Amino acid sequence: MDLATLLGLLGAMGVIMLAIVLGGSAGTFFNVPSLAIVIGGTFAATLAQISLKDFLGSFKVVMKAFMHKDGDPNQLIEEAVDLSNVARKEGILALEGKEIGDEFLKKGIGLCIDGHPPEVVQKMLAKDINLAIERHDTGSKMFKSIGDAAPAMGMIGTLIGLVQMLSNMDDPKSIGPAMAVALLTTLYGAVIANAIALPISEKLKGISGTELLNRNLILESVSSIQAGTNPRVLEQLLLSFLPESKRQSSADGDDK
Repeated sequence: MDLATLLGLLGAMGVIMLAIVLGGSAGTFFNVPSLAIVIGGTFAATLAQISLKDFLGSFKVVMKAFMHKDGDPNQLIEEAVDLSNVARKEGILALEGKEIGDEFLKKGIGLCIDGHPPEVVQKMLAKDINLAIERHDTGSKMFKSIGDAAPAMGMIGTLIGLVQMLSNMDDPKSIGPAMAVALLTTLYGAVIANAIALPISEKLKGISGTELLNRNLILESVSSIQAGTNPRVLEQLLLSFLPESKRQSSADGDDK
């Protein structure tokens, strides 16, 4: 589980709730019409921008923001070099049945063992990468759309409340509820956008970038293993994908 996402969202909502409770009656901050305008309007406006399939599928993707665990690229490189050593000494078929931690790497090695040509293996793995990134991008864009729509719906609710209030100035009892709608819709929209939707959107974008890096490492690993590349050359090639500060060669590990 990604504790950063969970703690971040709970922390943001906790601070807001604490301010509400310490400020007086929490019940004054609950208004059904305001919630209906912001939540219903936001989801409806977002749904109008994408297909129903993508809309529903994005809620499955969002679980990655909470359950995702970043794969260590150095571990992937180490595993790929080990597999390359075995394949170069004993042949690609020696990798059959070998335990492989990463599922995508396991799939790529499996395709090699099955005897598919390099261009077919590369095409199949590249297609998987593109589909995964597309799913992440759809989820990120949807929550970005929610983050854009929620404040706008809050403003619409504010205008509705002001119109209702100004049209009933002769009835003092109607002023309070109308003003509550006017103010609370803006609050709800700001909270949904800035404490929930936009952080999740950015988290999914970051996860997509990390996964793209790891899968490109695996794509290069599988291609090099199938081509019989020297393991030391493969290691240096894969390390070039990483920034200097994150590189850790096997030689470094041996020195410790």
